[in-house]
Amino acid sequence: MTVLMWVLAVLATPFVLFALWIAGVFLKEFFRPSGDEVDPDAAEALGLLPAERQNTKYAGPLPAGVDATLAAVRGGDWKAAAKLMQDIGRDWERRSSTAYLLAEIAAQEDDWLLAWESDRPDDPDAAVVRARSTVILAWNLRGGKLAKHTTSEQFTGFHRMLERSREEIGRAAVLNPDDPTPYITEIWVALGLGYPNSEMDKLWTEITARAPHHYEAHFSALQYWCAKWRGSEKLATDFAERAAADAPLGSLLTVLPLIAHFEHDKSDDNSVDRTPKMIGRVDAGLADAAAADPTHPRLPELRHLLAYYLSLQDRDDAALEQFRLVDGYVNALPWRYQGDGEAMAAYYCRIRNATAQAVAAAAE
Repeated sequence: MTVLMWVLAVLATPFVLFALWIAGVFLKEFFRPSGDEVDPDAAEALGLLPAERQNTKYAGPLPAGVDATLAAVRGGDWKAAAKLMQDIGRDWERRSSTAYLLAEIAAQEDDWLLAWESDRPDDPDAAVVRARSTVILAWNLRGGKLAKHTTSEQFTGFHRMLERSREEIGRAAVLNPDDPTPYITEIWVALGLGYPNSEMDKLWTEITARAPHHYEAHFSALQYWCAKWRGSEKLATDFAERAAADAPLGSLLTVLPLIAHFEHDKSDDNSVDRTPKMIGRVDAGLADAAAADPTHPRLPELRHLLAYYLSLQDRDDAALEQFRLVDGYVNALPWRYQGDGEAMAAYYCRIRNATAQAVAAAAE
């Protein structure tokens, strides 16, 4: 199955696809100094990369060896994919993340996945990759435009593919009953098909019974509870704060209140980002990042948001530290809501360069 519409350089996760057409999200044009006055020299003097050298596909580097494995899979080597999933085992965070990376490839060309399924028809790893790829394909068929600019044919294909994915998700869940990944995948079906809140609650029970502090699960569920989807600002904020309060340090879930704030912030004034509550949220995120496994696949996503909010709070040294740790990759909030890869990289570099310039000025 080949899908020519899929553009990997822009769409690295389902949330990227959604974000490109979501109305009501406002990013502050916060430049210190103003955008026209930002000098990239201070950043480049620190070894930070210019916009044209930023990776717009990922939020951070892939684990060692994964790039080579993905290249082999693109070349048709399904056994490389099978080994990658097998080696991950019951690390649910990495399993869901890796299944998505493989599903991205399958959504473009799935001959290798068909060969895998033919050779091992009841392999739960192949089944979960198939389920994820079908959901990705559904959203790709819908496209990234607002509903009024989306054709009835696109919606028909979108809904048909999401309905098909439900059967595949169910099969993946049966083949590996302990795995939360099929249920996490279904959250994006819940968004597309408009599950009522009660159905989402049931789905959430299945997920948390298997992985109570799973990052991707919480990120995805928070999207559902946002006002732009099936919830409200209050529901999203309550969900985020409850999850962050209950999570162990190092789980990265302190990012959730920051995301909930970001998703609903319509202010042009960054004073709303400097309140004691927001400073406390950022401090909690810093402690969470410091305690996390340095190889956690989602750690860069937290660091990107920390860098952004630290810069808004004029905490330039701390912001620059986070920028150093993620530099070279920009496919993360808040940058990716700017649009395509070039726009993401440009916005990231303008905020980062302003921070580096402020640090340099303070040192003079």
